[in-house]
Formats: sequence, structure tokens, C-alpha cells
Amino acid sequence: MVKTIEEIILIKKSAFLASKTLGMLTKEVKPGINTLYLDKLAETFIRDHGGTPAFLGLYDFPNTLCVSPNYQVVHGVPNQNTLYEGDILSIDCGVYMNGFYGEHAYTFEVGNVSSKIKKFLNCSKKSLYIGLSKCKKGNYVGDIGYSIQSYIENYGYSVIKNLVGHGLGKKMHENPQIPNFGKKGEGIKLKEGFVLSIEPMINKGTPEIIFHKDGWTITTLDKDLSAHYEHNVAIVDGLPCLLSTYRYIYNELNINSLEEKLFQNKKIDIDNF
Repeated sequence: MVKTIEEIILIKKSAFLASKTLGMLTKEVKPGINTLYLDKLAETFIRDHGGTPAFLGLYDFPNTLCVSPNYQVVHGVPNQNTLYEGDILSIDCGVYMNGFYGEHAYTFEVGNVSSKIKKFLNCSKKSLYIGLSKCKKGNYVGDIGYSIQSYIENYGYSVIKNLVGHGLGKKMHENPQIPNFGKKGEGIKLKEGFVLSIEPMINKGTPEIIFHKDGWTITTLDKDLSAHYEHNVAIVDGLPCLLSTYRYIYNELNINSLEEKLFQNKKIDIDNF
């Protein structure tokens, strides 16, 4: 589970291409389009930049992106269904490059959404950074999950307990598993060189979900909204260091944010390699 600095840099290159792909898609997420269109754009972009779509063919998944609108949770298959004003759309993107995986997820607003939905999305994304802050040497997996769960439930939302984050490296899914719930001080102790995918999957209503017969589609039981945010993070010098970034998305949305500032380390600045 422990990675060298050189390996972490390669993972970051893959993760950054996933981030750039989501940034490219940002201006395309709007009413009237379908998710199969987004999927084709993403595949072309990843291949044109030297990567391979990581999800395509993984466990026999048929596409480049996992796209999950509204009350779909994760693993949604791109299709020709139209997106409408006021929808939300979770996009999960994976890249394989230089022998290592990277992945990244964000929940987009489709056109204008209500203030209640904005609050739900903001809280869901905030929980991601709260979880990231616990990715420190000497902490435990349970510390991450506890911090996410307690924050989310304080706002009346719920964490999904059937789906978890994970380690990341030469395989898409490595140990340890990272639940978005837990107890302080429990689980695996975090070490220098761990690389993790922290990915809160948050429901606006009940935490209960339905696994559909197609083997991929997952929806909320009550058909209320679900959000999915994901960053890749490494423990470097004992502290959490982001390998993915939302800055490409924010550049398209004209959002100024300092939320990633505390999660940087010059040792893995890929601009220097």
C-alpha cells in the first residue's frame, strides 16, 4: 500500500489528466445534451493527451465515464437521455497512464438549481475536504469516515454505507477500503506513502440504495438526490497532499477558491518533472 515519491508523481499525472478531462467537460454540461455525448468527448480527450480511459472495460464497464444524474448514485452508464434545467449530474472519470491509475469525481449543476440543492452540494463537497484533512500519518481509517459522517449527519443528510473509497496505484481499487462512516481510532493506521481515493457519496434523504439488475445502476431508495465528490490524496511528509484538482472545473465556472491550498507539497509538483 506504500508508494514512493516517484510512484506518487506518476499517480498524480494520471489524476491530473482526469481532472483536466472534467474541466473540459464543465462547459458541456448543460440542458439539452445527453451523457453519451459527454462520454465520447472524454474518451477522445484522454487518448489525445496520452492516457487510456481507466473505466472502459474495467470489470466489463462499457464506457469511459460513470455518469449519475439526480437520484442515481454512482456507476451510471452513459446514454442518450437528455439532461434538463435544474438537474444535477455526478461524473466520475478515471485515467490509466504510465502504469498507474488516477480518478476524480464532481457533481455538476445543470443550468440553474434551487438554493436547497446548492446547499446540499456544498455540504457534500465540504465533507470531502473534511475527510481529506484526516489523511495524516498516524491517524486511522476510522478517523476519516467519522469526520465525514458526523459533518453530513449534522446537516440532516446521510452517508451511503454500501459503497466506499479505496487505495489507489497500479490497480484502480487497492487496500485499504475507506468508508465514509466509522469511529475514531478504528481501522488501519495511516502511513507515509499511502495513496487514497476519498469519495463521499452523500444522499439528501435516506441512506438506503437500490442495486439495479443491469449490474451498474445504483439509485437512492426514496428517489431523492445523491452527490459524489472524489479526490486522490497521498500522505507525504505525514500530511495529506492532493493528487487531483478542481481548479480546471473552477476556471470554467469562474469560481475563486482556496480550498486546496492546505493540501499541496512541492515534492510532487508535476510541473517540475
